[in-house]
Amino acid sequence: MAGKREKAEEIVSKLRQVEVLQGQGATIAEAVRRIGVRQQTFYRWRKLYGGMQRSQLTRPKELEKENQRLRRAVSVLTLDKLILTEAAKGNFIRPLSSDQWRTMVSSFASS
Repeated sequence: MAGKREKAEEIVSKLRQVEVLQGQGATIAEAVRRIGVRQQTFYRWRKLYGGMQRSQLTRPKELEKENQRLRRAVSVLTLDKLILTEAAKGNFIRPLSSDQWRTMVSSFASS
């Protein structure tokens, strides 16, 4: 059975709760039990979100979107470069003359 997925804001809040409980003298095991997660989950969260403020949580999402946009741009430019290198080698189709173009267009229009 799949567990509940916590949102990043909730994770940061729970990490803060553990810090407060530890400050009050509770052990990590007791504090983690009180917030309702396993120790393994707590340590994974602390590794990912430790020391982050709520305002900092949106930054990784923005960076992921920017990274995705840049990857798309690189792939488009790479494809353009490949096309241009092939064209520079002479591996392209000769352009149609105006008579050939009209014949081709009229054949499509009549179909």
